[in-house]
Amino acid sequence: MSVTWNDDQPIYRQLREKIVSLILSGTFKEGDALPSVRQVSVDYQINHITVSKAYQELVDMQLVEMRRGMGMYVIDGARQKLHKIEKEKFIQVELPALVNRLADLGMSLDELLDALKAFKGASE
Repeated sequence: MSVTWNDDQPIYRQLREKIVSLILSGTFKEGDALPSVRQVSVDYQINHITVSKAYQELVDMQLVEMRRGMGMYVIDGARQKLHKIEKEKFIQVELPALVNRLADLGMSLDELLDALKAFKGASE
């Protein structure tokens, strides 16, 4: 995991979001072990309590489970659950912000669709 921390939110949330992203991308598959708290703490030079807090949020979200003496593991169905959570977040938070930005720019939905098609064509 490569991480650059920013100042706009606590590090434990940034770490949680990074792990969520890695689960969504399939880097961490269902059943995979997460790196130990100690390992993440050393690798990123952050406090182990910060790592534990991020991991606990993932447990609270029912995406990972702690197996006593073995570590944290991605739960079966975590990726599907994350897709649902992230789609809802997009619809509730990011889409309204996008619509507002389009209005600010005086940009139509047709212009946005043309730009998306061009972007998709360029990335293929």
